Amino acid sequence: MPVRQWVRVFITFSVLLAASACQQDLGDDRTGNPSSPLPPAGWYSVYFTQPTSSKGSSLRGGPDQSLADAIRLARASVDVAVLQLDLWSIRDALLEAHRDGVKVRLVVESDYSDNPELQELVEAGIPVLGDRREGLMHNKFTIIDRQDVWTGSMNYTITDGYRNNNNLVRIHSPQLAQNYTVEFEEMFVDDSFGPGSPANTPNPIVTENGTRLESCFSPDDGCESKLVSLIEEAQQSIHFLAFSFTSDRLADALIERIEAGVEVSGVMEETQAKSNNGTEFNRLRSAGAEVWLDGNPRNMHHKVLIIDEQIVMFGSYNFSFFAETHNDENLIILHHPQITAQFMKEFEKIYAQAKP
Repeated sequence: MPVRQWVRVFITFSVLLAASACQQDLGDDRTGNPSSPLPPAGWYSVYFTQPTSSKGSSLRGGPDQSLADAIRLARASVDVAVLQLDLWSIRDALLEAHRDGVKVRLVVESDYSDNPELQELVEAGIPVLGDRREGLMHNKFTIIDRQDVWTGSMNYTITDGYRNNNNLVRIHSPQLAQNYTVEFEEMFVDDSFGPGSPANTPNPIVTENGTRLESCFSPDDGCESKLVSLIEEAQQSIHFLAFSFTSDRLADALIERIEAGVEVSGVMEETQAKSNNGTEFNRLRSAGAEVWLDGNPRNMHHKVLIIDEQIVMFGSYNFSFFAETHNDENLIILHHPQITAQFMKEFEKIYAQAKP
């Protein structure tokens, strides 16, 4: 094993021993220093992009830096499934892990497979597989050492990491990582994408640190039905952030809850709400939902659903027909008030910047 990798293992072990004495049900919003990365504390971390901050203008210190640091600490494997990659931080971390003997594999959307950053990975000997089909390989997730899952709405691009509104969440859970590994290997090993992929998620419901986590992969797991059931359970409030919202079933479920007296409010990406013929924007507003257009001059790219400020859903899954039936997607439903509160804070910030 290279000396640098022994040093990395020692640092990781030492910090984890120190962290074991602390309460683990804590999030972590730190970004590391790439010269001496440390593993995040706690069993989860929640990150949001900050397009209007100095980080947004400098293109430094965003969520990608924390992911890059985690990749540098990988000891055995890094599996990445992402629509698009052009962030140098992620490219450099993957190259470094590969040089240190870590098994690195990528699945990408073929439409973006000629990106220079991806070609550099290929030239270094890292296997990169494109989906080679009409539907999108729209996932955005990374599995590290089959222990940690990083997922959310953020593509690994400059635009998504620094100009668009996005989320990135790390969850330490071997069972959840097993779900994502099975999904990854359906694509990478079996070359099975889209509607042809099997519904074989081994642990659809996972309990981690007393928290219920549900994972769903589209189009094989029926994610839309899970979200409809989630909406139907709402008793007080539903908040959502949607890049694309064209699902009649989800809109029907929201309207039913409005009629039952549940508060429904949301923000949609303006370009999608105005240009997409199937948008549910006007229909939801007419039904009494407090739905607004986003105020980001670039894109509000979240795909977030919050139920009663207790449950949050996030991932790559847009509220759309193509997400449900054509694309390769993933989402997580977390029953955790503290994590949900972080998403509520992001919702409130974006809602305050929104317009009619």
